[in-house]
Amino acid sequence: MAVIWEPELTDEARRWRDLARSLAAEHFGPLAAELDRDQRYPWESVQVLVDSGLAGLFVSPDYGGQGARLDTVCAVIEELSRACPSTGAIVTAYALGGTPLVLAGTAQQRERYLGGLAAGKAISFALTEAGAGSDAARIRTTAERTTGGWRLRGEKLYIGNGGASQFYVVFALTDPGAGTRGISAFMVDKDAEGVEIDRYEDKMGLRGTLTSNLRLDTVVAEDALVGELNRGMGLAMRTLNAGRITVAAQSTGVALGAYDVASREAVRRQTFGTSIIDNQGISFPLADVATRITAARMLTVQAARGYAEGADVAILGAMAKLEASETAHQAANLAVQVFGGEGYCKPCPAERIYRDQRILEIYEGTSEIQRLVIGRAIKAEASA
Repeated sequence: MAVIWEPELTDEARRWRDLARSLAAEHFGPLAAELDRDQRYPWESVQVLVDSGLAGLFVSPDYGGQGARLDTVCAVIEELSRACPSTGAIVTAYALGGTPLVLAGTAQQRERYLGGLAAGKAISFALTEAGAGSDAARIRTTAERTTGGWRLRGEKLYIGNGGASQFYVVFALTDPGAGTRGISAFMVDKDAEGVEIDRYEDKMGLRGTLTSNLRLDTVVAEDALVGELNRGMGLAMRTLNAGRITVAAQSTGVALGAYDVASREAVRRQTFGTSIIDNQGISFPLADVATRITAARMLTVQAARGYAEGADVAILGAMAKLEASETAHQAANLAVQVFGGEGYCKPCPAERIYRDQRILEIYEGTSEIQRLVIGRAIKAEASA
C-alpha cells in the first residue's frame, strides 16, 4: 500500500494519466530545469501536448478533442505538474481559457475556438486588471456598441499563457452603471488590429510559462459575445469554480514533486552516521506532508468528480484549492530544509519547486479569497 492515497480511477482516466506520466518522464520532466533557467516557453512541449491529445483533453470530440471529464483532466494536470510545474500550468491555462466556451459558447464559437485549441491555438482567460484582481468586479475595460459589433478599450494583466495564446476571453463593462450586472465576455484574436501585448512578466516561478498584459483598442464582431449580454461576471465565477479545482490538482502535483525529492534526499543524506530520515525532526514533518497531500488529493478528486456529475462544488472546490495550494507550500518548504544549504542554491530541484509553488496560493483566487468563500458559506448555513 502506498503511503499517499491513490484514487481509484476509471479506465479512461488511468489511460490518460499513464500517458501523461510517460511523457513527463520522457520529455517534460527532463526539460523543467532548463525552462526555469532560461525562462523559455516550451513550444516543443506544446507540440507534444497537441500530438498526444492532452492539449484538447477536455474538448468535446465534436470539435477535435477527447471529451474527458474534469476528474480525468485533473489526474493529467497533477501528473504533469509533479514532473514539470510549468507544463502543468500550461495545460491548466488551456482548461481555464476554454471553460467559458464550454459553458456558454455557441456551436459556431465552440467549433472555431475549442477546435483550434485542440489543434494548438490556445485560448487565455483575461479578467484581471490593475486594481481588479481579487475584486474582479472593479474592472475598467469597456465594450461599447459600434457598427457591426463592439469596441473594446482597456488593459488586462497577469494573463496565463498570454502571448502564447491565439485567442482571449476578455471581460468588459457593457453597462458601466450596473456594476457586476453590466459585464460581458468577448472573444478577441491576438492578431486583430488594436490588440497589443507589450509586456511579459519576469516571474519568480513557473518560468517556463508566459504571463503577459493585453492592451485593447479594437473592434470585435457581434458574434464575439460569449454567453448572455451583461451576464459575464456570472460566467467568470462559474469558470473559476472549475479553475480552482484544476489549480488544486496542479498544487497536488507540485506537492508530490516536492515530497518525492525531499523523501529521497532524506534517505540518501546522512548525518552522524545515519540517514536523516531516521531523525524524527525530519520524519515527522514528512509524515505531516504525506498526510496533507492525501487529504488535498481526496478533496480535489471529490470536487472534480462532483463537478463532472453536475453537483454544486463551489465550496468543495474552494476547500480543495486552499488545502492543496497551502500543502504544496509546506511540502516545498520542507524540501528546501531537507536539502539544507544545497536546497537554497540552483540547480537544486527543491529551490525551483519552492519558487514554482508560490503562485498557487495567489491565482484563481488567493487563499484569503478561498477562506472568504468558505466563511460566507459557514455563516449562511449557521444562520438558516
